[in-house]
Amino acid sequence: MSSGVSRRVAIGAGGSVVLLAALDAYVVTTILMDVVRDLDIPVNRLQRVTPVLTGFLLGYVAAMPLLGQLSDRFGRRALLQACLLFFAAGSAVTALADGVPVLTAGRVVQGVAGGALLPVTMALAGDLWEERRRPVVLGAVGAAQELGSVLGPLYGAGVVWLAGDWRMVFWVNLPLTALAMVAVHVSVPPGRPAAGAPRQGVDVVGGLLLAAGLALLVGGLYNPEPEESALPPWGVPVVAAGAVVLLVFALWEVRARTRLLDLSGVRRGPLLATLGVSFLSGAALMVTLVDVVLVARTVLGKDEVEGALVLTRFLVALPVAAVLGGVLTRRLGEHWPMAAGMALSAAGYLLIAGWPADLAGASYGPLPRMDVDLVVTGLGLGLVIAPVSSAVLRAVPAGRHGVASAAAVVARMMGMLLGISALSAWGFHRFHDLTADLRPPLPLMMPAEEFARRLADYNAAVQDALRAEYREIFLITAGLCAVGAVLALATRVRGGDPGRAEDGPAAVPAPERA
Repeated sequence: MSSGVSRRVAIGAGGSVVLLAALDAYVVTTILMDVVRDLDIPVNRLQRVTPVLTGFLLGYVAAMPLLGQLSDRFGRRALLQACLLFFAAGSAVTALADGVPVLTAGRVVQGVAGGALLPVTMALAGDLWEERRRPVVLGAVGAAQELGSVLGPLYGAGVVWLAGDWRMVFWVNLPLTALAMVAVHVSVPPGRPAAGAPRQGVDVVGGLLLAAGLALLVGGLYNPEPEESALPPWGVPVVAAGAVVLLVFALWEVRARTRLLDLSGVRRGPLLATLGVSFLSGAALMVTLVDVVLVARTVLGKDEVEGALVLTRFLVALPVAAVLGGVLTRRLGEHWPMAAGMALSAAGYLLIAGWPADLAGASYGPLPRMDVDLVVTGLGLGLVIAPVSSAVLRAVPAGRHGVASAAAVVARMMGMLLGISALSAWGFHRFHDLTADLRPPLPLMMPAEEFARRLADYNAAVQDALRAEYREIFLITAGLCAVGAVLALATRVRGGDPGRAEDGPAAVPAPERA
């Protein structure tokens, strides 16, 4: 096999494992109600399953930067194989879980293992391709990550529909992981990167500080009993401790010799603004994937497949707009498509927040309102994908494209993690606040007709409370997207033509200009 073919096979194997992990990052959104029902969690106690969502994301985000650096020391193939093995183990634990704690533990293991696959594969691209051709390969690997957000929810609903059991979603990972391990073993070169390849140390302290800070924030936002307040009794001190740890992490990254993300020689303003947009778009994306399906299941009374089909309107618009965003970015630069996408998504969430009680009958002329609103929102968030990636790559030297691309994904995953944690805490508290005075009728000492009437009134009041909860969550999400639109304008790099990688001192390191 020629070297050109072999390296394409190697990066194809790496891209496949990235897609496998990305699918599992989003797969749970459409099967969540099946999990809730199987574990006997009441519909008014959905907060108990929040750790299943946040556990995977926490492990994914915390592991991604650190394990990518570890691959420099132990080799790409060894790290990929180890991560795939742990991913399979986490999938088995998840499939065997009989309660939320074990289910969460399995998802955390999956997340930790899956989080390493993207940066290691990007580093592999850096090993196998010269700098000039590397961005195209990095873009293909990033596309595999993006594809997971589109296919993950549909994949989960499809497996449940075929197998009739949500656990099969995770059992099927075992043979898929075994095939991936064989492909990695055959195609990825063994040993460490070549002697001439750039090699960094491992920022263990930075990785642990990032993981600890995020874990404290998520733990402080999780409230198993939201009747009294949005945060648990320990919430404020734990969230404050998480903020302090993340501040220490930021200070460490400024002073450390080896860093998770080296910003030396980089225009920090545009880069940090871009990462902020990625963070906010991630929060909006996760809210959509979770809450639109919950609206379909709890308000519209649809099953898991019908709920996934409702979400399809959004998911189809997302990649279509991503392609359009790439075209616009090439012609206009990054900041205008990015700002337009966030503004359009803000408008979409405002429309969703205004959904009426009779959503099935609502329309804009001949077009169903639900379909139009979800397509508008998907187009908005999709427009952001390409300019965010392009702006991050423009902001850093080519030798750090892999780390920078991973940083954009980390920022989005952090948005997903903290966004769903915070908005879930608020939403569950508001639901209990809205239903605090409701009492289900008891069929004792009451005629059957009277019981049926009171039960119907009770169910209608619960539905009103659910709609109010979702409306407020989508209004907050619209506000986040509006902030993202303003922040996107700060990503503009002045002094050069849009789309040219050589513009500015950050794009080309000084030694390469000679």
